Amino acid sequence: MEFELIAFLVGAAFLGGFIDSIAGGGGLITLPALLIAGVDPFVALSTNKVQGVFGSGAAAVSYARAGHVDLRRQGKAALVALFAGGCGAALAGWIPTDALRIILPVVLIGIALFFALKPGLSDTDRVQRATPAAFIAFFVPVIAGYDGLIGPGTGSFFMMGFVMLAGYGVLKATAHTKLLNFASNLGSLAVFAVIGAPLWGVGLAMGAAAMLGARLGSALAMRIGARVIKPLLVVTSTAMAARLIWQLI
Repeated sequence: MEFELIAFLVGAAFLGGFIDSIAGGGGLITLPALLIAGVDPFVALSTNKVQGVFGSGAAAVSYARAGHVDLRRQGKAALVALFAGGCGAALAGWIPTDALRIILPVVLIGIALFFALKPGLSDTDRVQRATPAAFIAFFVPVIAGYDGLIGPGTGSFFMMGFVMLAGYGVLKATAHTKLLNFASNLGSLAVFAVIGAPLWGVGLAMGAAAMLGARLGSALAMRIGARVIKPLLVVTSTAMAARLIWQLI
């Protein structure tokens, strides 16, 4: 691959890592960039998981070091996300996803409207509507499996679950989202590495840039909190919905 294309992909990974560490949706930038560079779609999906593991992992570590997520207490949820992400990736290409592609834009727009219009959303924890066991058993595998199968909007879906079901404040929800997103990325990458043949050199170069972007993004989110996370989440969810609608037209 030519140097100019690699530089383009590295820049896209940095921006994607920055945005993803705050509100999710980094794949909205990196996956299309790989396709623009002429990478085969399935190889692009595999390569995108390589950089995604580094970006989400760097963000998860940053939030954990600052005390916003307890890695040991979230171990079970992370293991479930790891396994479900791998299962979703194994099913890629076997399950028809046309119906999901029609439904997803509507769901993403709903998420954007929720975070834009819902009063009282802040970094303060809210009422818990689901027990940790139920959250891990039912919500986590569905979203992580979707991440391995398709991917767009995973961070937004995890965020919505942590806020609405677990009762977390916006910043705490973001921190926990990155941990589970990292686990689902890692699980799906393990499968794609076998069946998808990612471009490891390109993926690792993008991963280094994604790590840097994620470190900067998570630092900004921890400094400003819900004031930056909410608007960016609204923008990224709307942008993902618009892109999916454009693909359907």
